[in-house]
Amino acid sequence: MNIINFSEQNSVINQYLSEIRDKGYQRNRLLFRNNIQRIGEMMAYEMSKTMNYKTKTVTTPLGTIDIPLIKDDLVIATVLRAGLPFHEGFLHVFDHAANAFVSAYRMYTNREHTEVGIHTEYMASPSVKGKTLLIVDPMLATGGSMVAAYEALLKTGKPAKVHIACVIGTPEGIDMLEKNIHEDITLWCAAIDPGMNEHKYIVPGFGDAGDLCYGEKM
Repeated sequence: MNIINFSEQNSVINQYLSEIRDKGYQRNRLLFRNNIQRIGEMMAYEMSKTMNYKTKTVTTPLGTIDIPLIKDDLVIATVLRAGLPFHEGFLHVFDHAANAFVSAYRMYTNREHTEVGIHTEYMASPSVKGKTLLIVDPMLATGGSMVAAYEALLKTGKPAKVHIACVIGTPEGIDMLEKNIHEDITLWCAAIDPGMNEHKYIVPGFGDAGDLCYGEKM
């Protein structure tokens, strides 16, 4: 697995990430969602450099010109609900891509809320057979929901290439991907944090992405 960690580079992504980590900044859901979206846009741009291209002749009012365009057939998939702003960022860049949505969420399996399982309820997706699949989800904590989404999408066909993108990942989440996804994948992270607390939240992280984007759930 190829891992790209943008926090090891100097880029504007670090500014967006520093803001969404800040407790004061998080009080404004619009600003929080916008920065998640902008990280997706920046990441998608960098990802575009790794894709396959073919030349297209474009006719202008004054002549013609050959321009290299992405030839990969893209599907952008996300995990509801936290992944929606991140997904929008990628879709702003890859605006011709098909889209897929998976409802996969964590459930605590013990009274102490220290062990989690993943429940998948719903999926809407085109076939990903032979396509370049992008799975985008802000948090790669245990990695369980990402693996569940991947396995659900794999039922529609085997993709030619898989990219997985997160805002923040953990070593445990990365290990989960390596053990359960055997295709050649590239993992894109704005940052990789040291680990999780006893409730399986990323530390230092920034909290629950879905709640911060859309409000607390019951």
